[in-house]
Amino acid sequence: MTARITRRLDRTGRRRAGLRRIALAAPLPEPVAAAETAMPAQREPVGADITPSAAAGLQLASSRITSDALLAFARECYAIRRRRDRHLPSDLFGEPTWDILLDLYVATREDRPVPTTSACIGADVPPTTALRWLRILEARGLVEREDDGRDGRRTFVRLSDRGLAAMDDWLHVALATLDHTVGSILRRSVPLAEAAE
Repeated sequence: MTARITRRLDRTGRRRAGLRRIALAAPLPEPVAAAETAMPAQREPVGADITPSAAAGLQLASSRITSDALLAFARECYAIRRRRDRHLPSDLFGEPTWDILLDLYVATREDRPVPTTSACIGADVPPTTALRWLRILEARGLVEREDDGRDGRRTFVRLSDRGLAAMDDWLHVALATLDHTVGSILRRSVPLAEAAE
């Protein structure tokens, strides 16, 4: 029944917006293990060579990252996106799939079930848009749905193993890079209060 309602909402939304059916791109490549993606010397950098000292710094930053750090980083990535609305008009931005993936990553790591309606709210877009993107994420193997065993009207959505691995990889690489680049600058800079003394 939920699938039928979702299809009907999707058709109505497309008709009203004058949109054509979204064609799914080719399936995403299989995620790469975090250890492989965290080694910049193994990848060809775009536009610049990574020096051996930079590669060593990234390796060191990567080695300090724990699962708790990844969870905290994912929470903060999601929160930063919500705080952005205080400074810039929210209609300038829109990336509901990223919001869904971040929200589901945090829920997965906290071992918390996410009803489909909550995932739609987490996307910060109209429900029909969120449902459409959830279907696309599901078709690409990044999320899975399951029925609530106690309430037949409700379904849960969660990251698939593939989606969880992809998010772990991205968060790991992003956090290691930030720690190496921005973190090293912050560690080198002297706070203003200390400089004034």
